Amino acid sequence: MLRLQFLDNRQAPVWLTDERLTIGQDSRNQLVLGDAGIASFHAEIRQDHGYYYLSDAGQGATWVNDQRVGTRFQLRDGDRLRLGAVELQLIDPAKSAARPEAAAPRWFLQVIQGEHQGRKFHIHGSMTFGRSSKCELCFSDLELSRRHCEFFLKDDVLEVKDLASANGVLVNQQKVRTAVLQPGDQLKMGTVTLLVIGPKVNVSDAPDEDATQFMRVADLPPALAAKVAGGGATQIAPVPQVAARASAKAVPAAANPLRAAQAKPAPVAAPPANSAGKLWLGGVVLLLIGVGLGAVSMRLLG
Repeated sequence: MLRLQFLDNRQAPVWLTDERLTIGQDSRNQLVLGDAGIASFHAEIRQDHGYYYLSDAGQGATWVNDQRVGTRFQLRDGDRLRLGAVELQLIDPAKSAARPEAAAPRWFLQVIQGEHQGRKFHIHGSMTFGRSSKCELCFSDLELSRRHCEFFLKDDVLEVKDLASANGVLVNQQKVRTAVLQPGDQLKMGTVTLLVIGPKVNVSDAPDEDATQFMRVADLPPALAAKVAGGGATQIAPVPQVAARASAKAVPAAANPLRAAQAKPAPVAAPPANSAGKLWLGGVVLLLIGVGLGAVSMRLLG
């Protein structure tokens, strides 16, 4: 057995227990709806051999899943019905547990001034606004045209379009032909003022790891800070001059690794003075011996 569930939960679900369920404003209907845009005898649902069929009575617009229907439209579990500004969903309890829950309505128009003040209308698909009973948003204000404007909701973007109305459409006190609406906007048509209520986008305060991070110049290393301060030109930082050390103990060589790597080799030690004297004396002796040997040889040859 199926049931009709009101999307705004205004009242308890209606179970389809009888073969015929009539819907409208007239008190003789099984389901009486007094909302704007509902005709006296608006539509009926018939059960035939386990199947359910929806028929429009011809006095008002009837929609199923944003498609306008005529007579004997076969209904299925999960279908959304729209009669005027009233939205219902057909639910099979046996299958509802396995079906994911429908998303909550996100866009509304609330009347803050004029007829139906205080009421909220859920915006879904395409909905017309005006004095005609065939409009989903029906108002009796004489300053409205029969089909004054139309609202479109697609991909979570709400738009309004003026249908060549006599008195026009004002969005935030500005006359428009078409406009993309934002939450908090106010629309004025005739003596009716509507407030747009929509989803709010929550922006996380946490930093995005992939986002570009900016640093103040004061936080940069000196070389990069000089580059930024120079307007983008590359700045070469001067090499600091190393002062001469007063003594070898003033700054240890190991304190600067570069200096330690470039240390000069140790000077070669000079030979002791005594060793030099001995070498000189030996040379003289050898010279005298050589001279003597030369003289002896000359005498022998002579």
